[in-house]
Parts: sequence; structure tokens; C-alpha cells
Amino acid sequence: MTRTRFSIYAWVVLAFNLLVILWGVYVRATGSGAGCGSHWPLCNGVLVPRQAQVETMVEFIHRLTSGLSFLLVLILVVWAFRSHPKGHPVRLGATLSMFFIITEALVGAGLVLLGWTADDQSTGRVISISVHLVNTFLLLAALTLTAWWGSGGERIVLRGQGISVWLFALGFLGVLLLGVSGAITALGDTLFPAGSLREGIAQDFVPTAHFLVRLRAWHPLIAMLNGLYLLFLGGLIYQFRATPRIQHLALTLGALFMAQLVAGMINLVLLAPVWMQLVHLLLADLVWIALVLLAAANFGESELRQNLPVPATRRSMKTV
Repeated sequence: MTRTRFSIYAWVVLAFNLLVILWGVYVRATGSGAGCGSHWPLCNGVLVPRQAQVETMVEFIHRLTSGLSFLLVLILVVWAFRSHPKGHPVRLGATLSMFFIITEALVGAGLVLLGWTADDQSTGRVISISVHLVNTFLLLAALTLTAWWGSGGERIVLRGQGISVWLFALGFLGVLLLGVSGAITALGDTLFPAGSLREGIAQDFVPTAHFLVRLRAWHPLIAMLNGLYLLFLGGLIYQFRATPRIQHLALTLGALFMAQLVAGMINLVLLAPVWMQLVHLLLADLVWIALVLLAAANFGESELRQNLPVPATRRSMKTV
């Protein structure tokens, strides 16, 4: 991978957006989402709040960092078009990054204006945070690909890749489903905290409990199934794509997901403290980024030109 000023900047923008996402989780976990009231983009009707409560400052800082993130992505787009020729994939990545950061801001604004913050338990809030999570992952994917292509990564080619396209598609859908279930579970933990692990498990199976509580039981199951599949996919790619870069990415994906599973269990045992929620989400985002990078490397143009040896008994997996 080649490093230029643009590629370094693109990776920095990706890292900064991770921090903004983590701060957004802190806003939700601390109940500070309504810190600026139902006003957007103003905070409690003013541009800069004075003598504000802690919740207001937490939400205000999130809005400031989100605005800075938008400016950073705008610079990324301008730089991408000025430094790369027409048809270069980095232009596509930067354009998608701008699109998804705009939709990210719109979804966030909708949450505030519709009052789906703080202690709101409505179905609308559940749907909106699910959409928010999917959009956030798509934003991270676009920023990751922009940095990847800006660092010399090959153009992605899906045509002629056979079953491997569907294997990766299933992996992406699985991680998105896991992320959505995690966001719903985290919201349930925030709105309906349990006094102990036993009490929390008992709440999950009470027929009259709020649907956010009953949905929490599905997240561990989805995590285990998704983890097994990602380990299978990573092992398959590691075996049949005998290039050091792809094998390294496959190992990284497996290691990150195992770390995420451990963090999830610790989060459950400790009854979801805020700091552990941040760690858990960070690992989830890194798993998603690792999967995007693995797919980008696997479907790179240079991979199509390599005649990698495949044992005769495994010829059916040649396109993986």
C-alpha cells in the first residue's frame, strides 16, 4: 500500500468518524440525547448554550464534532476530485462518503425533532436507530474504501467471482443484522436497566415485558451465529487466497470478532456500563471495517490476474 498525503488524510477522517460515533453512543447511554431540547441545528434555541447542564454540553459537543466531521468529508471529496483522474474509484468512495454523512445528519436531526431521544420508548425510535446504525456502517464502508483506494488499493471487480460474492454478501448482511440487534439491545439496557444479571435474564422472558426488553434475548444468539459464519468465511479466504495481505486481513477479522464476543459477554455480566458499551461498539465498527477491507482485497483486479493453485479436490472453490 502506498502512502500519500491524501491517503493519510483519508485514514484520519475515518478514525475521526469512529470517535464521533463513539461519542454518539455516549450521548445515548447517558440519556443526553435531549440535552438540546427539540431544537436542531440550534441547541435549546441558541447557537451556543451558556451555563448549560451536563446533558446539554454532552449533546452540544456531539453536534460540534458531527459538524466538523462533515467539513472533513467535504474536504475529502474536493481533494479526491482534484488529485485523482476521472474514473478513479477514489472519487466514487469520496462521493458515497459525502452522501452517507448527509443522510447521517438527516437521521440524527429527525431523532431530535421527533423527540425520539432520552427516555422515549416508541417503535419509531427503534426503527430510527436501526436505520441510523445501517447508515453509519455504510458511511464507514465508504470512508474505508476511499482510504483503501487512495492508498493504492485495486478497483473492485465482482463479475466472474462466482460464489464468493454471495458468501461476502451474506457476511455483510449478517454483520448489519448483528449491529441492528446490538443497537436495540443497548437501547433496552439504557431504558430498562437491571439490578443484576439474573434479574436481567428473567426480564427478557416475561411475556408482559416491553418489547425492547424481550428483544434483548436475540442479540447473543445472532452474535454466535454471525461469529461462526465470519470465522468460516475468514478461514475459507485464508486457505484459498494465498496472498499475505489477504491472509493477514482474514486473521484480523477473526481476531476482532473474537474480541467483540468477549467484550459482549463482559458487557452482559457487568450490566452494560457506559465504558463497556463504548468498547463493544468500537470492536463492532472495527469488525465491519476489517470485513470491508477483506472484501476489497479479495475482489481486487490483481486477484483476477493471479492463477492461484487450487487442489483438484477443491476445484469448486476456485473463485473464492
